[in-house]
Amino acid sequence: MSDIFHEVEEDVRKERLEKWWKAYGDYVIALLALIILSVAGYELWLRYEAGQRAKAAGDYTAAEHIADPAKAAAAFEALSKTAPGGYGVLAKLAQADALPAAGKVSDAIALYKDIAASDKGPVGATARLRAAWLMADGTSHADLTTWLQPLNTPDNPWRLMAREVLAYSDFKAGNVKEASFTFQSLARDPDSPQALRSRAQAFAEFLQNGGARDYGSVPPPATAPAPGSPPGKTPPAPKSTAKPVKPATP
Repeated sequence: MSDIFHEVEEDVRKERLEKWWKAYGDYVIALLALIILSVAGYELWLRYEAGQRAKAAGDYTAAEHIADPAKAAAAFEALSKTAPGGYGVLAKLAQADALPAAGKVSDAIALYKDIAASDKGPVGATARLRAAWLMADGTSHADLTTWLQPLNTPDNPWRLMAREVLAYSDFKAGNVKEASFTFQSLARDPDSPQALRSRAQAFAEFLQNGGARDYGSVPPPATAPAPGSPPGKTPPAPKSTAKPVKPATP
């Protein structure tokens, strides 16, 4: 008897499965096909993205080797419009870097500002800092302070480099005491990168030795006496026009 009941139960299960398959089988097949197509499409997309990144990397390297700044800027501009993801942003930054050497400082500043406004990460911070260096000679200290405020906060890793720009701006504005204090602080700060400490120490020593007061008036080495002139008599040396070297842009 148990065998009969078992056979009847199997027949009932089979009949139910057949009814379910007739009702939903097409949907199951469609779902499986969709899953397979999705996986295949994703794999194709990954391969396409890898190919695009490889092409962008090659184009970026080629643009870096262009000697003419104007042509390099044009190449980076074209790449910034077609390169995927991060390569596009880096190409835009490289375009801005090339513009000053092509005589387009105002265009470089505008592009740096655009990058800084759209990117809140390291690329945007770099653009803000580089724009500040280009602005330092022609922008008021107050405006430069406002521009660098997002970087000049106690917990910002870019704060020390922002303060270097502001110290140089103080020097240009004639605030020698404030500039000297900031440069000395940067030179002593253990968080300052080594290159920044070296620059700050050199500028602090320049100011401490009266460079801000005397530059342009320190005479160069005396010229040799003219033949036949009395001993100890040499013509006066022309006034030097040497100026302090602006710290290198990071």
